Amino acid sequence: MAKDYSQLSKEELLSIVERLESRKKYGLIWDEDKVKEQFEKDSENALPILKSIKGKEVKGKNVSPNILIEGDNYHSLSVLNFTHQEKIDLIYIDPPYNTGNKDFIYNDSYVDREDAYKHSKWLSFMSKRLKLAKNLLSETGMVFISIDDNEQAQLKLLCNEIFGENNFIANIIWQKKYTQSNDAKYFSDTHDFIFCYAKNSTANGFKINLLSRTVEQNDRYKNPDNDSRGPWLTGPLHAKSGSATKYSHTFKNGIVWTPPPGTFPRFKKETLDRAEDEGRIWFGAKGTAVPRMKKYLNEMKEGVIPRTLWLYDEVGSNDEAKRELKAFFKDNIFNSPKPTRLIKRIIQLATKEDSIVMDFFAGSGTTGQAVLDFNSENGGNRTFILCNNNETNNGTGKVVDDVCFPRIKKVVQEHGSSLKYFKTAFVKVSPSKDELKIRLANECTEMLCLREGVFEEIKSTSDYKIFKQEDKILAVYYSLERDALKTLKKELDKLEGTKTLYCFTLDPLGLSKSDFVGWNDVVLEPIPQKILDVYKQIYEY
Repeated sequence: MAKDYSQLSKEELLSIVERLESRKKYGLIWDEDKVKEQFEKDSENALPILKSIKGKEVKGKNVSPNILIEGDNYHSLSVLNFTHQEKIDLIYIDPPYNTGNKDFIYNDSYVDREDAYKHSKWLSFMSKRLKLAKNLLSETGMVFISIDDNEQAQLKLLCNEIFGENNFIANIIWQKKYTQSNDAKYFSDTHDFIFCYAKNSTANGFKINLLSRTVEQNDRYKNPDNDSRGPWLTGPLHAKSGSATKYSHTFKNGIVWTPPPGTFPRFKKETLDRAEDEGRIWFGAKGTAVPRMKKYLNEMKEGVIPRTLWLYDEVGSNDEAKRELKAFFKDNIFNSPKPTRLIKRIIQLATKEDSIVMDFFAGSGTTGQAVLDFNSENGGNRTFILCNNNETNNGTGKVVDDVCFPRIKKVVQEHGSSLKYFKTAFVKVSPSKDELKIRLANECTEMLCLREGVFEEIKSTSDYKIFKQEDKILAVYYSLERDALKTLKKELDKLEGTKTLYCFTLDPLGLSKSDFVGWNDVVLEPIPQKILDVYKQIYEY
C-alpha cells in the first residue's frame, strides 16, 4: 500500500527528499528501512566489551596468542575496531549464501527463498559487517569472500561500493566437487566463487605473492641423459604465432627441422646452433625424434602467477573438508565446511610470516587450522582471530561449544601454540555520560590487553592492574582519584620494557599533564574516551 505523503510534516518530507537525492544513480540500492537488524536484548542501548574465559585458554610456546571470540560478529567487529584497527593482513570469510535453505538467520528467523526482502536483508547484514571489517585491514591487507550464485552479483556491487572498484583483484572460481549431480534441473553446480579485494591496491608494498612451484610441477623435470645442469623438461621449437620468416634448419646429426604447418619458429637459427653446441637440444632417447629445447629446473622462477581457476585436486573439495572434520568428530556435524588446502592457498597468496589472519564467520574453524598448519609446513608465526556466534548447529549442538572450539583447541595444542578465548558482553548506556564512562572504564580491561597484546597479570589492586608480556608492560588505572598514581609509578619503575598506561578520566580532551610529571618513559592513554570515539562511528547513543 502506497504511503500517504499528505499526512507527513514538512520535516519528514524534507528527510525523504534528502534521502532520495543522496542515492547513487548507479550501483546497489536495497530497502534498508524495511529490514532493520535486531540484536539480542542484552545489546539494546548498550556498548560491546569482551570478557576473557579463563577456563578455555590454551597456553603454548608462542608469545602472540591466537584469538577466538564468541558472540555476534557485528559486536566482535565493533570491539576489534578499537583493538585491531589497520592491524589485519588477511580476512577470509565464508558468509551465509542466502540459499533459502535454512542457511541464513535474520532477526531470529530463517530467511525463506520466497521472502520478498531476502536480498535486502542479506545486503543489510553484510554491508554493516564489511564496513567494520574494512577498518581492520592494514594498508596492504586483502579480503577473500566465498559465495555462490544466490548473492554473488549483489556481493560484487556491495564490495565495489565498500572497498572501491579499483581495489577489485580477482573473481576466483573454485571447483568445490568433482562429481556431477544427475538430479540437477539444468546444470550440475560444481563451483563456488571467491572474491578478492585489496584495502588499497596502489599502496606501497601491496602485492599478491607468487605461488611456489608445486611438487607435481617439480616432478615433471627429469634427467634421463645425466645432464650436469640437472633435471629438465622440453618445449617445442615452434609457436602458434610470430613474425619471424619461416625456415628449415639442419642440425649437426643430420636431422632437418621445419615448423609444422600454421606455426612459426620460436627461436632464431643462431639460437638453435648455440643451443645444440651447449647440449640443450633433445632428440629423444634414440636420438631420432623431433628436436625440442631443454628447460632446466634450476633456471625456472621460484613462483608462478596464480590463476583464477582453482581445481579440487589443487586446493581440496567439499568432500575433503568433510573428511577433515571427521578426524575431529565421529559424525558429520557441520554443513559445508571448507577444506584447509583452500584456505592455505589464500594464506600463501596474501600473507607474510608474521601476518594476522581473521575470519569473522569462523564456522567449524577451518581458517584457524589452516593458519597453524601453514606455519608448520612453510615457516612463520602467523596468528588468527576467529569470531563465531554460538548458534544452534542443525539441532546437533552449538557451533562454538561443540564444533569450532573443540577443533581449534586440539589443533592449537598439537602445534604447541596458545589461544585466548573471549566472549562478547555489554555495558548499558546511561543517561549520565559520566556514569557510562565509569562503567566502561571498569569493564574494558580485556579489550586493552587484546589491543596491546599483553595478557599476564602481575599486580592487581583496587586502583590499578599491571600486565607483562616479555618486554611489554601494560598498566590500567581505574580511579578518578590520583592518590595511588605515585604507588603505581614506583611499581612501573621496577620493571624493564616498553610501558603503556591507560588511565581513567572523565575529561574528553584527555589526561592532565600535572598528574604525570616525571612519567617520561611511559606512553599515556586516556580511557574510556578512545573507546567511545570509535563507538561513536558505529552506534547511536
